[in-house]
Amino acid sequence: MSLLTRPWTLWFVLAVPGAWWLYGYLSGQVFYGQLIQLTGDFSVQLLIVTLAVTPLGLIFPSARLTRWLRLRRRNLGVASFAYAAFHTAVYLEKKASLPRILDEARDGSLLTGWLALAIFLALALTSNNEAVRRLKRRWKQLHWWIYPAAALTFLHWWLGAFDPTSAYIHLAVLLFLLSLRLIHRYGRLRTFRRG
Repeated sequence: MSLLTRPWTLWFVLAVPGAWWLYGYLSGQVFYGQLIQLTGDFSVQLLIVTLAVTPLGLIFPSARLTRWLRLRRRNLGVASFAYAAFHTAVYLEKKASLPRILDEARDGSLLTGWLALAIFLALALTSNNEAVRRLKRRWKQLHWWIYPAAALTFLHWWLGAFDPTSAYIHLAVLLFLLSLRLIHRYGRLRTFRRG
């Protein structure tokens, strides 16, 4: 088995940025705002890669990278949640006051983040073979919620950002990939109806 196909190798590679940023934060080289941005951005980037697997599979069905991503889509999704949880933990550690956290949660920029995190938690907890077996058809219905969660994530980013330019760029990439999926899907439906 190739080193790159071992699950622990992928988890190690995905954990390295977080470990490095945490070290920087604890040693005073990375500040609160920087860590919030780094963890949030990386979580969104992993989410985009996760959502890009199907569109890429439609465009490049026999590509080795596409097959590799398809087999690791759940891992990437869980890693996206892990960095979102890291992002949240940094915020909670900084505020360190439940009344303040609850008060700020009423703000749209934070409420959207909390709602997205709640959905991602449910998806992460069911991203395993046992959950697929138990939930059967309901598993796909549950994991469709990744799309509303992604929308809430971008709202959280847009509403809370000092400069939302980066959010717009990431959103444009995601919408482009999803549009390719929709074009392919509806193109197949038209072909089926004509046939």
